[in-house]
Amino acid sequence: MSGLNLMSLVQVLDTVNTEGPCHGFGFIVRIIKNGVFPVLQIGIPIILIVLGTLDLAKAVISSDDKAVKEAQSKLIKRCIYAILVFFIVTLINLVFTMVGNIAGDSAPGLTDWSQCWSNPDEG
Repeated sequence: MSGLNLMSLVQVLDTVNTEGPCHGFGFIVRIIKNGVFPVLQIGIPIILIVLGTLDLAKAVISSDDKAVKEAQSKLIKRCIYAILVFFIVTLINLVFTMVGNIAGDSAPGLTDWSQCWSNPDEG
């Protein structure tokens, strides 16, 4: 049965378009750029802030001053982490977009990668 799966994979890879700037990796770039990055950039910060808010709400309900201060500290740290996650993903996008512009004609592979990252639908 694994032979059939391997044959199917080989057939799929044979039909992949290796022309264009993505050299057959356009699908993977689209998944990363349109699926993984938005989840990381938006989802993780929202989860961190919601969890921090819930911790703070529990501490306020318990009426313990020490617990409230600890929960405030956790909320502030989680907000900072959320901002860092948001900007790290933005920074990665910026670097991948600019890589071909910096390399210019001296590195055609990097130019292809930059074009692929900017518009993965073409490759």
